Amino acid sequence: MLNSNNKKTNHRLDSTKKYIDDLSSNYSKLNFVKPDLSYTKEYSQNVTLEQANKDFKKLLNNTRSKPTVFNGLVGYIVKREYTEEKGVHFHPMFIYDGQKVREDITKADQIGEYWKKDITKGKGLFHNCSKNEYKNKGIGIIDHRDKEKRKILDENVLPYLCKDEQNENTLKTNSKDRTFTRGIVKKTKSNAGRPRSVSNNK
Repeated sequence: MLNSNNKKTNHRLDSTKKYIDDLSSNYSKLNFVKPDLSYTKEYSQNVTLEQANKDFKKLLNNTRSKPTVFNGLVGYIVKREYTEEKGVHFHPMFIYDGQKVREDITKADQIGEYWKKDITKGKGLFHNCSKNEYKNKGIGIIDHRDKEKRKILDENVLPYLCKDEQNENTLKTNSKDRTFTRGIVKKTKSNAGRPRSVSNNK
């Protein structure tokens, strides 16, 4: 089982790196914003998996109608977990066009407050990873030429998000419920994208 999990994790990690490569082909700079989203201790044990998924889906569905928070968003990666202490919670990474959005700490606070006040109506909680443990460690603005910072992202941040943990600690859920999702790369004609001298990867 461990080998199976490792194989699944490696496949997920490789495909996620390609996802970011494809985004980098469209945007010269990407801004990786990381607020962890959960529920207050008062509500965390009573929030069902269905309700938590509904809340997060609502947040994603509202990205177009909330430009003050989500303008410039070009992608996302999210891992959902369940623990006895925190209940169902989310580890998302929102990816913005770095030419449009420069402040990752401010943006993480905006997303967190939106989750807390608007989406969960005061039941939510957030932790700004951009401000704390991940600061200068592979998130924030990454220029497509910055191989060092991208390596840190690939080696220090993505493996945790991509790790397959379908075991008793992860979820009170049926096996068909996905614990990991990410966005889809959309083709762009923006002048802010990277100039390309080689053909696109198909």
